[in-house]
Amino acid sequence: MTVRTSSGFSRRHLAQALGAVLALGLAPSWATTSTAAWPTQTVRLVVGFPAGSSPDLTARALAEPLSKALGQNVIVENKVGAGGNIAADFVAKSTDGHTLGLMINGNMTIARILNPKVPYDPLKDLAPISLIGKAPLVLTVPANAPGQSAAQWLSQAQKAGNQLSYASPGVGTVAHLGMELLKTKAGIAPVHVPYPGNPQIITAMLGDQVQLALLPPAMAAAQVRGGKLRAIGASSTGRSPVAAEVPSLSEIGVKDYELEIWNAVAAPASMPGAVAKKLSAVVSEIVRAPEMRARLFQQGWQVVGSSPEGLRNRIQSDTKALGDIIRSQKIEQ
Repeated sequence: MTVRTSSGFSRRHLAQALGAVLALGLAPSWATTSTAAWPTQTVRLVVGFPAGSSPDLTARALAEPLSKALGQNVIVENKVGAGGNIAADFVAKSTDGHTLGLMINGNMTIARILNPKVPYDPLKDLAPISLIGKAPLVLTVPANAPGQSAAQWLSQAQKAGNQLSYASPGVGTVAHLGMELLKTKAGIAPVHVPYPGNPQIITAMLGDQVQLALLPPAMAAAQVRGGKLRAIGASSTGRSPVAAEVPSLSEIGVKDYELEIWNAVAAPASMPGAVAKKLSAVVSEIVRAPEMRARLFQQGWQVVGSSPEGLRNRIQSDTKALGDIIRSQKIEQ
């Protein structure tokens, strides 16, 4: 049986691409003539954050249609820790030819800038496959936080200084870097408290263990609708389509502040370029399909989908932008 995606791209096409690579003598160590119809076994999609986190939800949304398109099972594995870098390192060092990673921008850009001891080099050891989606972060506080408006809350936070604390999914994550940048732009001084992932951050905020956090839009919206948290502002220059009801931080007086999160599929650098390109086409087609676009939008993502080259360009630009924050704020992991 030929398994096809919505526009007819089939596993057979992917097999033909790898066959061409083999014919040219460019096959990786895991590929032989008998394994030309890649993939030949279960594909692992590794996530560096806990179940229920934004990257985990995206990976699980992608797994089923990707399995159908490739004709092999795709399973999601959570390898939590170090802001997603444990999972990224695992993917970078994988040699079975069937391990992919669902990663956030921090894991694919500034890991080595933040900490030279990180055991993988995101620019050398990972093969970009496809950008999935992008979004701003939403500055979120408990529902009972002081101030009747976002501007009033900001004024109170400026007066509170280091009496407030903020949470992030780990040192070096975009939420952490974004908050450190926000401190300088907004004149606030909360103390950083890292957590394993956003579900734990929400629990901590609901328990008043921390007083603010930059959260993915969908996770913030669910709590805001339930009356448990308040959205202060989004890290976009204007209103974002995935958080249209939330004012931008610039609207409440935080000038020159813009930050995006994104997620993407990556592979070990050993994956042949032709295979990566074909896999990229499959992933991009899946995420751009109307039903998946709607599902990812509900998760708070503005769908992109890209070629490996498009993702590589975004990696290079973000490495510079986030690296500038790390250097200016003297952040170390």
